[in-house]
Amino acid sequence: MTAVVRDYGLVGEDSRLAIDRGLVEAEWFRPPIDPERLTALQVRTNARAARDTILWLGLLGVFGYLAFRALGSWWAAPAFMAYGALYGGAGDSRWHECGHGTAFRTKWLNDVVYYIASFMLLRQPTLWRWSHVRHHTDTIVVGRDPEIMFPRPSNLPTVLGVYLPVVLLPKAVWRTIKHAAGRIDDDARDFIPTDELPKLKWESRAYIAVLAGTAVWCVAIGSIVPALYVGLPTFYGAWLMVFFGALQHAGLREDVLDHRYNSRTVYMNPILRFLYSNMNYHVEHHIFPTVPYYALPALHQEIKQYLAPADSSTISAYRRIFATLRRQWRDPTYDDPRPDVPEVSSPERTYVNTGLTAWAGDVHDGMIDLGPAEGLAPGSARRVDRGDATYALYRLDPEDLDPEDSGEGDPSSEFVLSDGLCTHGQAHLAEGAVLDCMVECPKHNGCFDLRTGEALRYPATEPITLYDVTLRNGRVVSRLAPRDPVT
Repeated sequence: MTAVVRDYGLVGEDSRLAIDRGLVEAEWFRPPIDPERLTALQVRTNARAARDTILWLGLLGVFGYLAFRALGSWWAAPAFMAYGALYGGAGDSRWHECGHGTAFRTKWLNDVVYYIASFMLLRQPTLWRWSHVRHHTDTIVVGRDPEIMFPRPSNLPTVLGVYLPVVLLPKAVWRTIKHAAGRIDDDARDFIPTDELPKLKWESRAYIAVLAGTAVWCVAIGSIVPALYVGLPTFYGAWLMVFFGALQHAGLREDVLDHRYNSRTVYMNPILRFLYSNMNYHVEHHIFPTVPYYALPALHQEIKQYLAPADSSTISAYRRIFATLRRQWRDPTYDDPRPDVPEVSSPERTYVNTGLTAWAGDVHDGMIDLGPAEGLAPGSARRVDRGDATYALYRLDPEDLDPEDSGEGDPSSEFVLSDGLCTHGQAHLAEGAVLDCMVECPKHNGCFDLRTGEALRYPATEPITLYDVTLRNGRVVSRLAPRDPVT
């Protein structure tokens, strides 16, 4: 049959069609889950992330040392193979989790590991941060998602090209060189905010400087050994990154607003799960990106009855993938059918019936009733709709409040009301994680300070408005008057 060639670029015809079809920045399916259980799963811990990061870097050091000791013998080959897999393969999931800001509780620790892993993968940090935001916004939507691995129609050479990074990575290096020269391509301009674009030039120049320095070192000592430790591991170790990455979405449905049809969960043994940072629970991650990787197995148990059955093993998953890709060579419209996805009605959301609150018979004082204080647990949020406006009401954990700022003995200081929608992606903040006096967007992991409204983490850059609240007779009430900005 004649293949219909689609435009997978981000500024072409299919991008415009995706907008016309309502597939851009749309609301995705979310299965029902107990809010308190979700809040518990969203908690991050520095200890667990530090343990896994130290183990990863420690293994990298051990195999790097063994490879050095084995130089000149055949034993160097398996040692460097393991070193490369940890460097250019397992580094991908560390880049991913710290890019979401969910691995460590402390922001700067996420940032440090993110930048280290970005260099290991030769990914420009700013470019790939915003690329991945778009990937989560419009997952596998043609013309919108820049991270689709297998454009259709495909064939054997294109599939092999994905699994042989020596073909794709030189293009990434060339793109880095162009960005270092200030030549930003149209795709990058499509998903990166204008004020972030200058970072690409300086990050790219830093990468080129390090790689050039490594090359000079090799020439100076007449040996390729330095490059085997810095730069080349991205090439000879990226096979593991592709091996894991293809499991996520390959062969699944395009242009659908339900991650159960375009993402895949695969059961893996503990070693592979460590190397992959539990990203084998990929459907769960896309639905609830605020849940850290070490809580994904527990999240899977909570919602698996609403998902398609997970593939029983990596081998089983790849059998389905390759069978699907072979069919797509002949018929690009064919998808992995996913016949066992349960039918689920739209989960109920918590809407509060607001209105003027009567405090003395029929006497109104202009306060808007936001619902009972008792029904909102510390560290949680609920949605409040009034007319065409939507808000998010949060209850902060008293342990996170500064006594000097919170007002000693004032229980209303635990409650915060903000605009309901994230200023970046229009996701509702009431569905986000409330941690350390911050709310994290449930869609892109942008963060806002609930004491000031300030945007604290990309991709959010614009603040949210906070509103006055107080307690009366066990109810949270507000005049919906914006609070004065905190300077």
